Amino acid sequence: MNRSPVLAALALLFLSLLTSCAGYAAPWVELKGQRFTVEVADTDAARARGLMFRTELAPDHGMLFIHDREEPQAFWMRNTRIPLDILYFDRDRRLVSASLRTPPCSAGYNCPSYPSRGPALFTLELNAGVAERLGVSTGDELVFGPDVPITSP
Repeated sequence: MNRSPVLAALALLFLSLLTSCAGYAAPWVELKGQRFTVEVADTDAARARGLMFRTELAPDHGMLFIHDREEPQAFWMRNTRIPLDILYFDRDRRLVSASLRTPPCSAGYNCPSYPSRGPALFTLELNAGVAERLGVSTGDELVFGPDVPITSP
């Protein structure tokens, strides 16, 4: 049996997979000139899970929640093991409010919630202290990279 055609086909398949993976760019956002690679939570299941049970969040990484409607949002830290900055943005991607250095909570359903102070369509979670280091303030703009899957509400 001649294995050359099979090996050639496998080599072509491998190269095509490498080429398609090389073109992938992770979604990112920018805040105050700082770029963050983000995981996008744009489904009910992904938004509910969020960063639960994680023991760390890499520096310059975060989670971007894309909500179905622009309305007041509230997050809690149930089963979240790392302190976070929770930043709420409106449809124009302007910072509405923030919960800074939000502590982890292991109290189950007794964990407090951290509501936005106005309607928000996007929520960005970053490691605690990052927003303070950047000097974020109400009205700051969140810039989306081209690979952030957004649709108009």
